[in-house]
Amino acid sequence: MIEPLLEAERAMSFGLLDQAERLYRQVAEHDPGNSIAVVGLARVTLERGDERTAYVLARRALTIDPDNPAAQHLVMRLGEVFEGRGESAPEPEAPPATEAAPATEAAVAPATPAPTPAAPHPRKRRSALDRLLGRRR
Repeated sequence: MIEPLLEAERAMSFGLLDQAERLYRQVAEHDPGNSIAVVGLARVTLERGDERTAYVLARRALTIDPDNPAAQHLVMRLGEVFEGRGESAPEPEAPPATEAAPATEAAVAPATPAPTPAAPHPRKRRSALDRLLGRRR
């Protein structure tokens, strides 16, 4: 499952959100216990501007792997964003009934996917995650 994850990361770096989402979703459906794929879906969702769903997905990744540093960081930073705006962080959804069952669409997919704009040059592009974390490129 490493190849689709690497391909999804590459797609993210070029701003190809639909392609990245498709790859992360394939991995998450094939292996519901893959927290890296769920964090990837959270990042795609955040990049599309849906902070609440990104937070829920990052929390879900932490339930899968409490030691996932990317999920920990997303949960912490998005929690700070909500707190700074005086909003409460969304509650995570209940986990699927069986461990072997693939994740539900509602828990994995953003509510309404936004159209993906043309990707700017990759070196000039700062992702929503970079802006959230205060990183510069």
